[in-house]
Amino acid sequence: MANPQIYPYNTVGETDRVTAYALEVVSGRIVSGQAQRQACERHLRDLDRQGTEDFPYVFDPDKAHEIIEFAESLTLAEGEEPLPLELWGFQDFMFGSWNGWVTLDGYRRFRTSYVQVARQNGKSLGNAVPALFYGNFDGYNYPQVYCTATKEAQARIVLKECIKFIDADPELGGSDYESGLFDVKDYKSTILCSLTKGEIRALGRDTKTIDGFRPYFASVDEYHLHKDNQMYKLLADGTKKLKQCLISVITTAGFNINGPCYELYKYCKLILSGAHADETQFVFICELDKDDDVWDEANWPKANPLWTPETLDSLRSEAIKAKVQQGEELRNFLTKSLNRWVQFSDTQYMNMEHWQACESDTTIEDMEGKECYLGLDLSSGGDLTSGCLEFPLDVDGQRKYYIHSHSWIPAARVQEHVQSDHAPYDMWIMEGLLTPTETMGGVKTDYKYILTYYRDLIKKHKLKLIGIAYDPHNADAFLSDLEEFGVDLVEIVQSAKSLNDATVDFRLEVEAGNVIYDRRNKLLTWSMANAKTTSNSFGEIKIDKDPTAKTKRIDPVDAVIDSHKLTLSMNKSINLNDYIMSDDFSL
Repeated sequence: MANPQIYPYNTVGETDRVTAYALEVVSGRIVSGQAQRQACERHLRDLDRQGTEDFPYVFDPDKAHEIIEFAESLTLAEGEEPLPLELWGFQDFMFGSWNGWVTLDGYRRFRTSYVQVARQNGKSLGNAVPALFYGNFDGYNYPQVYCTATKEAQARIVLKECIKFIDADPELGGSDYESGLFDVKDYKSTILCSLTKGEIRALGRDTKTIDGFRPYFASVDEYHLHKDNQMYKLLADGTKKLKQCLISVITTAGFNINGPCYELYKYCKLILSGAHADETQFVFICELDKDDDVWDEANWPKANPLWTPETLDSLRSEAIKAKVQQGEELRNFLTKSLNRWVQFSDTQYMNMEHWQACESDTTIEDMEGKECYLGLDLSSGGDLTSGCLEFPLDVDGQRKYYIHSHSWIPAARVQEHVQSDHAPYDMWIMEGLLTPTETMGGVKTDYKYILTYYRDLIKKHKLKLIGIAYDPHNADAFLSDLEEFGVDLVEIVQSAKSLNDATVDFRLEVEAGNVIYDRRNKLLTWSMANAKTTSNSFGEIKIDKDPTAKTKRIDPVDAVIDSHKLTLSMNKSINLNDYIMSDDFSL
C-alpha cells in the first residue's frame, strides 16, 4: 500500500471533520467531561507527533471521510418518513478516527475500540454503519463481519439496523436483494456482501458454531452484560494474523464492576489519562466528572453526545422519579442515563470508588521487618480459604494499614469454580494471588499449605507477627499447628455483635484513604465488590455474601475483617472512640 501523506490540520478551511470535532471539544464549545476531552486531546497530540520514529502512524483525512461519506449516503427509514442519515460530531470523530488513522504502510492503526455513551445515543447505529462499510466497501475480499452479544437475539439488534439501511436503499438491496449490493438471509441471521463475497452475521454465546473466527470487523453489543470476556477474547484471538481489523465495543455503563466491561473501561481510562500507552486501542467515553452534581441539567450532555431537546425532556422526567423513589430508579438513572458505573444497594459493604482510591504499588516486600497481624478464614472443603496480614504503619504522622491478602483453593476444584463463579481463578493462580493445594486428592484444602506460606513469608521478610485471628469454624484440627508461630491465637466469633466495630472501622479507614493494598490483587478487589452487610436487631453489622448469588465469594474480605479486629484490639495506640461513625452505612 502507498505511504500516506501527512496533512496539516490547523489551516482555516482545511480542517477535517474528525479534527474539527476534537477542536470544538477541547475549546469548550461542546459540553464534555474530562474523559471525552482527553480522547480529543489525544487525537490532537497524535497529529503533532504523527509519522515520527516514536509514533509510526499518520492521519489521512481522505480515508477518514470515506466512511463518514458512506454513512451519510444511507437512509434512516424508521420514523414518519425516510430521511438521509446525518452524523453527529462525535460519530464523525469515532468513524473517522477508526478509518483515518493508519500505519506508515497504510493499514488501519486501531484494532480495538471502546466507546461508552449513555442510553439512546446511537449505539446500534454506531456498529451497523461500519459493519456495512467494512463488509462490502473497504476493498477486502471475503471479510468476516460479526455482530455479537451474550445472546444471538441481542446480537440481531445491530444486524436489524443493517437490514433497515439495506431495505431503505434500492441500490443496497431494497426489496430485491439478489440484484443489490447485499443479500439478506434473515432466517440465518446473515447478510451476504455481493462485492466482496463476505458476510455479516449475528452471533451470541448461545450460537451453536463459534469456531474459525477471523473477524475483519466485529461489534460487541452491551458488553456490560457479559459475565466474562470469552466472546471478546474469541474475536480478538481470531484477528492475530490480519494486517488490519477492528473489534468494536459500544456500550453503556453497567452494574457489575467485577465484569470484563468494567475492567476494559478502567484500562481505557488509563490510556486517556496518559498513565498507559496502547496506540492500537481507540477510546471515547462520555460521562459526568467525578464531582459533578447529577441533578444539574447542565452536566447531562457530558454523558449524552447525541443531545436534543427531546433528550432533555426525557432525562427531566427520569430524574424526577429517581430523586423521589431512589433505589432501583436512581441506580438506573445514574447508570443508563448518565453513563456512570454504579454498584450499590442498601446492603453494599464497600464504596468501590473509595476502595480503588486505596490501591498502590506497595507490595509485601516493602514491609520488611514490620509488625503485622494475621487473620484467617478457613473453608469447610472445596471453597476458598483466605488469609490477610495487616500492617499498622505510621506515615507522616498518620496511621495507615497495609493489607496483604492471599488465598488457597483445592486444585481439582479450580475449573469447576471458574465456570460456576464466572471468575478467572486460573489467571489468579498464574498471578500468584491464589495457591492450588494438590494433596488430599486436590478436592479439599490442605491447611499445611497455609502454614508453609506464612512460615516462609515471615522468614523471608523478617516479619514480626504479633497475633493470629481465626474463625473457629473448621479450626479445631488446625489450632495445634498454628501454635508453632509462638504468638497469641484469638478466636473471632462470626457474629454482628463481635465484628461490628472492625467492619465499620475498616470501611471508615478506606473512606479516609488510610488503607493500602497492592493494585495487582484483583482477587481481593473482586471479593470486596461482592461483600454485602447484614445486621442484627441492634443495628450491628457484619459482612455476608449476596444470598441470591452464592458464587460471589467473600472469603478474602472475611480474613481482612478478622485481621483488622485483631489489629484494633492488640495495637493499643488505636482508640475506636477517636472515630465519629455515621448512623447511615448504606452507599
